[in-house]
Amino acid sequence: MEEQPDPKLLEAKSSSSTACTHADRDKRSSSSSASTKYKLTYSVGVAENVNTRYRPTMEDVHTYVENFVERLDWGYFAVFDGHAGKEAAKWCGQHLHTLLGDKLIREENRDVRELLNETFIKADSEIAKNVRGSSGCTAAVAVIRWELPQDGEAEGGVKDEQRLSLDKHRRMLYTANVGDSRIVLFRSGKAVRLTYDHKASDKLEIKRIEENGGLIMKNRVNGMLAVTRSLGDQFFKDLVIGNPYTTSLELDMETDKFIIIACDGLWDVISDQKACELIQGIEDANVAAKTLVDYAMEKQTTDNVTVMVIKLG
Repeated sequence: MEEQPDPKLLEAKSSSSTACTHADRDKRSSSSSASTKYKLTYSVGVAENVNTRYRPTMEDVHTYVENFVERLDWGYFAVFDGHAGKEAAKWCGQHLHTLLGDKLIREENRDVRELLNETFIKADSEIAKNVRGSSGCTAAVAVIRWELPQDGEAEGGVKDEQRLSLDKHRRMLYTANVGDSRIVLFRSGKAVRLTYDHKASDKLEIKRIEENGGLIMKNRVNGMLAVTRSLGDQFFKDLVIGNPYTTSLELDMETDKFIIIACDGLWDVISDQKACELIQGIEDANVAAKTLVDYAMEKQTTDNVTVMVIKLG
C-alpha cells in the first residue's frame, strides 16, 4: 500500500489566459487575454467517462487555465469530484480559479499555500451562500508559476510582452486538495503523491472528527459521507471542513516529466506508480489521459472518471 504524504503538512496556516472550464458537458469558456505566441513549457490533456454502467450522470468537473492571471507560462489545473449532485463541483469549476487569481494578483509576495488555503475556505463559504441543496465535492488544484529564487519572492510573473528568462527564474508547483481526488508527480521514474486522502478510514481524520463530536461508522462520517474534507456538504460542515492539504516544490526540467490530477474513479483501481508507468512513454497529454481513463473502465471502476495530465517540458 502506498503511503500518504507527511501528515505534518496536513494544513497550511488556516482559520476554523486561455481557460477551459468543463462545468457543463457542452460548455467551454475563455477568460484570459494572455498572448499565446510563445510556446508553453507544458501541455494539458483531459479525458473523462460518465461510466453509465454505475453512474447515471457526470458529477465531475475539470478546469485549466493557461497563462494563469495573464502571466506567461503560469498554469492553473483542477479536478472537482461532486457528490449528492453536481452543483458544488460546477460552482468550483466556474469560480475557484477566479478567487485564487484575485489573491495572487493582490498579494503576490505571500506564500501561495496560504493563499490556496484561504481560497478553499472562501469557496466553501460562497458555496453555502450561492449553491442550493446539500451537494459537495472533493477538489485537487495545482498551480505552476515562475518565481525569482531570491528570498522566495514571487516576482517571476512576466507580462505577455516579455520573454521568460529561464536562467533567472525557478518553476514552482503548488498544490491543494480536500477529499480523495489526487495529484501525482512523476519524478525520476517514481510517483510522488502531492495530496492527502481525507477519508473516514484515516486515523488522523478519525481523531479530528471524533474530537468535534462526530462518529465514524462503516468508514463514513456519521455513517453517510466517505470523505472527511470537502467543499460544500453544508449539513456536515461542523465535521467535514474545507481546509486543504497543501504542498510546494520546485520543478526540475530534467527529472520531472508529468503531473496526473484525477478523481477517485481512477485511484480506486490503480496505484500511483502504476498509473505513471502506464503513460510514461506517451508524449501526447490527451492520449495519456485517455489511456488512464480506459484502464479504469477496464478495471470496472464504479465511479465517474476524470483524468488530467500535464506534460512538463
